[in-house]
Amino acid sequence: MSKVSYYTAEGLKKLRDEVDHLRDVERPKASNAIAEARDKGDLSENAEYDAAKEAQGMLEMRIAKLEEILANARLIDESQLDLSKVLVHSTVKIKNLNNGMEMTYKLVAQSEADLKTGKISVDSPIGHGLLGKEVGEVAEIKVPNGVLKFEILEISRD
Repeated sequence: MSKVSYYTAEGLKKLRDEVDHLRDVERPKASNAIAEARDKGDLSENAEYDAAKEAQGMLEMRIAKLEEILANARLIDESQLDLSKVLVHSTVKIKNLNNGMEMTYKLVAQSEADLKTGKISVDSPIGHGLLGKEVGEVAEIKVPNGVLKFEILEISRD
C-alpha cells in the first residue's frame, strides 16, 4: 500500500500541473522521436531508436510515479490544524542546543521539500523527529553525524 502524503493547495496544484505537462506535452514528443527514429531504417542497428524508446520508458515511469503520488495525496485544511504540536504544514522555530543556532522550517510532504525556502520533508530525520513535539520540548534526533538536540521555540501556521 502506498503512503498518504498531505499537501497544501499550492503543492497539489504544482503536482497536478507537472503530471499534465508530462502527459500532454512530453509524451507526444517522445512518441514523435520514436516515429522519426523508426523512419530511419533498420531498427536492429538504430541507436537513435533505442535511445528514444529508453527515454519514453523513463518518461512513463515518471508519469506513473507522479500519478501514484497524486492518487495518495490529500489536501490539508491548515485552519483546522492543532497549533500546540508540530504537525505537517507547521512552521517551527527551533534552537540547536549544540551550537545555539536558531532556524525556522516548514514541514511539508517530500515532493514539496525545498531547503532553500525553508521547507523540509516530514520524512527527513529532522522533520520526523520534530513531529508531535510541543513548544518548550527538546527533540533528540539521530542523524548520520550523531544526535542533534533541538528545542522547540515556536509553532505557527502561515
